[in-house]
Amino acid sequence: MRTILTLILTTLISIPVITNAEPLTIAWRIKPPHQYIENGVEKGILLDRAKQVFADAKIVVRFSEEPAKRIWNNFAIGTQNYCSFGWYRIPERETLVQFSNVFHTDPPHTLLVSPVAAAQVTAHKTLGSLLSDSSLTLGVVDGVSYGEAIDTLIKSSQNNQVRSSAAPMIMARMVGANRASFMFIDREDWEYLHDKEDSMRETLQVDLKGMPPGLNRYIVCSKDVSAETMRKINLSLAKLLAVKR
Repeated sequence: MRTILTLILTTLISIPVITNAEPLTIAWRIKPPHQYIENGVEKGILLDRAKQVFADAKIVVRFSEEPAKRIWNNFAIGTQNYCSFGWYRIPERETLVQFSNVFHTDPPHTLLVSPVAAAQVTAHKTLGSLLSDSSLTLGVVDGVSYGEAIDTLIKSSQNNQVRSSAAPMIMARMVGANRASFMFIDREDWEYLHDKEDSMRETLQVDLKGMPPGLNRYIVCSKDVSAETMRKINLSLAKLLAVKR
């Protein structure tokens, strides 16, 4: 009997404990200064934070840089074991993904204005007045959300619109080249671009009354990701937030 028990215990001990056999894919889009690649090195304040969160949660992951449209298409077609980070919580995403607790809070958006349109834009004192000016062209990045409030304002805007699915920094360059009169831009994006891009030197950053407040960003995961994994992510976020305070 003792020999049989010893054999059973030895067998049980030799069975490996699998925490997550398949690593989670953590997809991320290029969006400096939040996340980007410079000289082959992955950088960015939110990319670093995401790596810290998953490492602290002891979740096995692999990071994959992908365009925003591909990320949300992957969620839409039901790609499993799949997460991303740095996204706003808007109604149409609720059916596609699970949201973590707050990952990051943005300052309010600002406006990036082309050199030739500066006088005309600054003649407006409110955002509502600016968006009713049909002689100006609003640059819009397709495939992403500016947050529900700004998305709604863009839809009802009377400006002409030029749209591109390229990264926000590409649209910013289009504004700098006077191909659009102005665009909404993350304040942190603008601060980064202003320091890095000579083409941005002549553009103007403008704040008008009526700009919606800054929004929270979240980690999002496909619906198949377990409740236990989401719990670990949220615990890690809570610890990170406590340290920041």
